[in-house]
Amino acid sequence: MKLILKEDMPNLGKAGDLVEVARGYGRNFLVPQGKALEATAHHLRELDEQKRLIIKKKTKDLEAAQKLAEQINSLELTLSRKVSDGEKIFGSVTSKDLAEALAKAQIALDRKNILLEDPIRTLGNFEIPLKIHPEITAQLRLKVSEEK
Repeated sequence: MKLILKEDMPNLGKAGDLVEVARGYGRNFLVPQGKALEATAHHLRELDEQKRLIIKKKTKDLEAAQKLAEQINSLELTLSRKVSDGEKIFGSVTSKDLAEALAKAQIALDRKNILLEDPIRTLGNFEIPLKIHPEITAQLRLKVSEEK
């Protein structure tokens, strides 16, 4: 029996795949549970249309992410912190601080997308990777300076 999967199924395929399964498995489990559709001509046309729309949306999202990455790559943030003896700062600069600074610069980015391994605890210049899109990572230049 040929079916079109509506969702990812382990050991069977991904959503949108055309698969061949045993008649009983398809008729008694996959179709009634809403996990698949029979591969009729009508459903195949709908699948082609949905794939076309998904590809169009992915292309649009990728272009928007590239523009955002270019904007971030050209940006240099400066954060001021109180300093003790030497170059050690009180507290640290975390991904939350960076997300707030980016928001002030009119860039909305979730702090989970800021790939900061450890909080910054010293003065200096840093390059921090930001995950904009699964395929695109931007580099944010950050300068941590002494608060006067």
